[in-house]
Amino acid sequence: MRRVAGLTLRLDKKNLWILPAPMVGSLLLLLLSGCGAPGQSLLPKPLPIAGQASEETAPTVPAVLPVVGSAAQPIATQSIVDLPEAAPNPVSDWRPPPYAIPLAIRPTDHYYFARPVPSGEVNWPNPRYRYGSTAFGEETIHTGVDLGAERDTPVLAAGAGEITWVGYGLYRGVFDLKDPYGLAVAIRHDFGHEQQLLYTIYAHLSSTVVWPGQRVTAGEQIGTVGDTGHASGPHLHFEVRSGENRYFATQNPELWMVPAEGWGVLAGRVTDTYGRDLPEFRVQVKSVETEQIWEVWTYALGTVNSDGYYQENFVIGDLPAGPYQLEVLFLGRSYSAFMYVYPGQTNFVRFQGRQGLTVEPQAHAALSLIPPYP
Repeated sequence: MRRVAGLTLRLDKKNLWILPAPMVGSLLLLLLSGCGAPGQSLLPKPLPIAGQASEETAPTVPAVLPVVGSAAQPIATQSIVDLPEAAPNPVSDWRPPPYAIPLAIRPTDHYYFARPVPSGEVNWPNPRYRYGSTAFGEETIHTGVDLGAERDTPVLAAGAGEITWVGYGLYRGVFDLKDPYGLAVAIRHDFGHEQQLLYTIYAHLSSTVVWPGQRVTAGEQIGTVGDTGHASGPHLHFEVRSGENRYFATQNPELWMVPAEGWGVLAGRVTDTYGRDLPEFRVQVKSVETEQIWEVWTYALGTVNSDGYYQENFVIGDLPAGPYQLEVLFLGRSYSAFMYVYPGQTNFVRFQGRQGLTVEPQAHAALSLIPPYP
């Protein structure tokens, strides 16, 4: 990364990206903005954070895992199709644009949603406050992702559907100017997954341009980025809900938002040797080619849900395709493994205490032509 005459140059093996200085400011804004202000948090209160034990002991009771999937029954009076309608690729001059939706290279993937903030703006999640995070104990468990775009940036519908909520009070479903979501919009989509309806939530808006009952298409503007509700700065709080439009029915949006072209998503499950979840546990991801390091933490316990297939407890999206080294520090010992992140799909890894890291084989598809790292 270099800075030249007001521009930031970022080099990788294949691409040269030139970021205008204002975009660098937007990135800093992303890192500083998030749901909740100092001393404030979303309701309800979180469960106590489980610390990392100094030594491992066998469980005396069966492990309790987070709820996965929605127990809600399909709504018989509503038709649910399998896939959303196609949408054109957004254009970006400084960052790889997202793939067109829907995208499912692996049959278990469901990248049905476009980015709710246009390319050219910050449209990727705040890395310090991902889904399932408590911001290191400062906030309640995060049920969505925060996209730290500047105030009044257009907010776009992530998929086609019907507007079911506009205004203050989304959390309880009644008008409330003190609602933590602030000014918000909810969309019930025209498509579902595994016979469950899908909803998306857009919160902390500064303005809206839609009304309940209105039909919208993917990419249509529904409002603008703001900081209403419990927000420490301008950003979009984005949620995906499955089965019903409830606070407790969320899924990790990074498994639903389409990745950037040539980039992939890494998901994983981290447990101790006996299969018990390790909450808010650090995983280091290092690019073999560039030596850039990413850090991601597993979900805190409670409120959030794992994907019905992957059963993950961490996800990190927007990783450039290529070879990576993963590292987990467990009971004073470092465990590592090499893997190749394939573009346009979910790449999966498991860590189970003293058994170490296991990389799941990847799907073979047209976008997965590079052989795995040995």
